Amino acid sequence: MVRVVAAVIEHSGRLLICQRRRGEAFELKWEFPGGKIQRGETPRAALARELREELGIGVTIGREIFRTRYHYVERGVRVELSFFAASLPFPAPRNVVFERIAWVWPSDLMRYDFLAADRPLISLLVRGEFEHLSKGAVRSKARRESSVRRRQPAPGQ
Repeated sequence: MVRVVAAVIEHSGRLLICQRRRGEAFELKWEFPGGKIQRGETPRAALARELREELGIGVTIGREIFRTRYHYVERGVRVELSFFAASLPFPAPRNVVFERIAWVWPSDLMRYDFLAADRPLISLLVRGEFEHLSKGAVRSKARRESSVRRRQPAPGQ
């Protein structure tokens, strides 16, 4: 199982999303910035490293807000993906490795062709499940306790 981390970065109500480059795996699919956890790294250290490499930014990484598992059958890869709330980046993000980056309203997320593993979180964000992302003080409207929202894999995943 490949362990992956991603940041949900909110600024003025909009979320930072990134489009994978043409010619690479999952070309032109949208995702939240992040990447694979390397051997010996903690999830937060991996996320900080990935954000520096991909966007040239430093952020304060908040709580884990969602975790899911997904099996990309066409690639023979199973991933466990953890999403963390993150503060407004400094300096401003610059596109280092993506086709495009964009700040979008949560209500517009369904207009983008996201990676399959990101879709369960996208559904929650579109419905307004999470509030106060910018300070890492994420609260789920459906569940106000501090536990991580977890999605159980569907049969065959």
